[in-house]
Amino acid sequence: MGMTMTQKILAAHAGLERVAAGEYIEAKLDMVLGNDITAPVAIKEFEKMGGKEVFHKGKIALVPDHFAPNKDIKSAEQCKFMREFALAQEVDNYFEIGEMGIEHALLPEKGLVVAGDVVIGADSHTCTYGALGAFSTGVGSTDMAAAMVTGEAWFKVPSAIKFNLRGRPSKWVSGKDIILHIIGKIGVDGALYKSMEFVGDGIEHLTMDNRFTISNMAIEAGAKNGIFPVDQRTIEYIREHSHRDFQIYQADEDAKYDKVYNIDLSKIRPTVAFPHLPDNTRTIDEVGNIEIDQVVIGSCTNGRIEDLRAAAKVFKNKKVKKGLRAIIFPATQKIYLQAIEEGLISIFIEAGAAVSTPTCGPCLGGHMGVLAEGERCVATTNRNFVGRMGHATSEIYLASPAVAAASAIAGKIFNPEKIGGQGDEN
Repeated sequence: MGMTMTQKILAAHAGLERVAAGEYIEAKLDMVLGNDITAPVAIKEFEKMGGKEVFHKGKIALVPDHFAPNKDIKSAEQCKFMREFALAQEVDNYFEIGEMGIEHALLPEKGLVVAGDVVIGADSHTCTYGALGAFSTGVGSTDMAAAMVTGEAWFKVPSAIKFNLRGRPSKWVSGKDIILHIIGKIGVDGALYKSMEFVGDGIEHLTMDNRFTISNMAIEAGAKNGIFPVDQRTIEYIREHSHRDFQIYQADEDAKYDKVYNIDLSKIRPTVAFPHLPDNTRTIDEVGNIEIDQVVIGSCTNGRIEDLRAAAKVFKNKKVKKGLRAIIFPATQKIYLQAIEEGLISIFIEAGAAVSTPTCGPCLGGHMGVLAEGERCVATTNRNFVGRMGHATSEIYLASPAVAAASAIAGKIFNPEKIGGQGDEN
């Protein structure tokens, strides 16, 4: 029996000719990632283990992004603790305010992850890098600590689900709509500890930003990782952003999959996940009349330049509804600057939206957009659990940047097709 793409990558990093689902292996790591919430815990465990120096100064990335810029004294102390460790260990990839970004947008942009890598991060959305043809997954802080010492990690080799993506998405359908559609179809535990492998001719119509979004939310279906095959678009992205060598792995024709889903991209409509789970989805035609108080556009899921462009096309020559807050979070400094140069920031400000420095901010109820009792928010983030963005009675509706922008203008969840604008040709 052949191996899946994920299994081939893991076998190579474990120094084995082959692996099978369910086996336990020890694999060498190409990158270990932590942020201002998880890294301080890992650093303390690193010290308890007797760690003196990290296994490789160039293969550790520390990014203060969750509560940075610091929202209070406690978060300032967290970031200080991580900063001092990074400086003492001479970690190459420490990105502080001014050069920082949301970690899962920043690492690909910096060229720190390439095809064929094995990456772990003490953050569940580390699975984002599967868009580059890498195996990447979230782990706990203790695993991160051990990895910083040894450069290795234990894995149970996952089985896989294949998603055949066919056809071309319609004008207002993005990667966010596609992954919400899939999660709505299989459920939040539909891929539990499995690899979600995306294949098919529909991939050629998905930009890298769309693929990052889809891989990012694989964890919301319970997956160990999400991964795309490496095509010419992937190679161009890697060569533009990185000088590292990379390895392309392809699934064997006789690879075993637990399930196979055929997804016709041309039939997917803009999709919204209602509270309080990402699989509670409805198409934009089914949402009804849901008035809202706030819109958030950004996060590691949808803060990239194409996301901002899609939102700007809706916002152009329009106004945010009076009494509603709209907040835009470019995912990195580079994206922020590009948005300024393209005139997108002017469009947002003229529309009445606020624009923030790169940060996770309100996504996890951190700061800069926390919800009050009973408030409703349309967000381009990845989770809508009870209390995720603030008060336990608040509600989060997950959507694409286009739907979020249209909703900010209408004051309720709204179809971007009915707002006007040029649309976004995928």
